[in-house]
Amino acid sequence: MTLADIGTGDGLVGFRAIERAGASLNVVMTDISRPLLQHAEATARSLGVSGQCAFVHGSAERLEDIADASVDAATMRAVLAYVEDKPAAMRELFRILKPGGRFAIAEPILRDEALEVCMLKRLVDEGTFHADDPFFPLLLRCRAAQFPDTEEKLRSMPITNYGERDLVRYAMDAGFTDIHLELHIDVRTEDCLPWEMFIRTSPHPLAPPLDEILDTAFTRDERAYLEVRMRAIFESGKQLGAERIAYLTAKRA
Repeated sequence: MTLADIGTGDGLVGFRAIERAGASLNVVMTDISRPLLQHAEATARSLGVSGQCAFVHGSAERLEDIADASVDAATMRAVLAYVEDKPAAMRELFRILKPGGRFAIAEPILRDEALEVCMLKRLVDEGTFHADDPFFPLLLRCRAAQFPDTEEKLRSMPITNYGERDLVRYAMDAGFTDIHLELHIDVRTEDCLPWEMFIRTSPHPLAPPLDEILDTAFTRDERAYLEVRMRAIFESGKQLGAERIAYLTAKRA
């Protein structure tokens, strides 16, 4: 059998599939990044599975180096979120799969976070908060460095312009059947990490971490004020964070 691992990154999914399936599985690994593909090739050599792997440079929207109806299964993990033309990528998955072939994807759903920032901007612009308290305008500047703060920007960014229902629609429009989606939402307090580690993390790969934003977008006094307020909320144990991931499977009839 042949598996296409689209947007393979470091090859984790493909190599794990070979580990589980054994010598009967061949994997076509694609990525838009040549350095990542080179890294995956080196890993394949170190694992002794180069003969089971093929490496294709290109984006998920254009898989012309993979023949029509040539793979038995396909997978993507946190790839479609960064693709400009998601319907085109879904059509490519349909094209390369054999009849009866299946695909499985897992994608972060970040639209709600962006909508929260848009709402915060609206409230700040309307003067909802006390004029003598600069916290929320400063917080908006911080959050807007990680997520779009207007609905126009939200619709233009690949990571925020779709939701789980859109994924189902893309699969239907491409011609897939037996479509199944599970939306997993995990809500937890954000104090599970030390503050010093939390400010060095990003909500998604395209967003700068909090400490970088505080260093570059604020004066020293603004940073001191904002960091004290944010850290107090963070360490109170009352601040909740949510992770939303959509898992979608489908079949080419």
